[in-house]
Amino acid sequence: MKLSTRAEYGIRALIELALQFQHAPDKPLMLQVIAGRQDISKKYLEQLFIPLRKAGVVEGVRGPSGGYRLARAPEEIHLDQVFEVLEGSLSVADCLDTPNSCKHSGGCATQEVWRQISQAIESTLGAISLADLLERHSCLVQRLQALSAVGPGQSLDCAEAQ
Repeated sequence: MKLSTRAEYGIRALIELALQFQHAPDKPLMLQVIAGRQDISKKYLEQLFIPLRKAGVVEGVRGPSGGYRLARAPEEIHLDQVFEVLEGSLSVADCLDTPNSCKHSGGCATQEVWRQISQAIESTLGAISLADLLERHSCLVQRLQALSAVGPGQSLDCAEAQ
């Protein structure tokens, strides 16, 4: 299983909106700005933001200083929701979503393994919010700043970087 660019880029764009939310919750961010910061095509971001808007994850703001902003607080947006909007089902096998697609469904030993894997993925993604990603992002930025101050060959964890 491999993560597609839809989810990867979508989440990176949402992190940008979450950072904006921290500083100015009502101020939208233009897709052009997000595209530039994340080195993602603006056209591709437009395609990703259509389902995100329809799902109530982001909202569009019209006008000369318009753009997009989070529709809810970062703590209320979890990665499982974002993945389902951008990727579809979190199941790792078709037989979990459509049991009739396989004649072995219900009597297949591997189906239970696929179910466990899918549940683990869903559980992990459901436990991580955009606020959690913001915290990780801040930690990484602080760590990079601290490492540039202490020099090569040394490491710091997030607690040391603060």
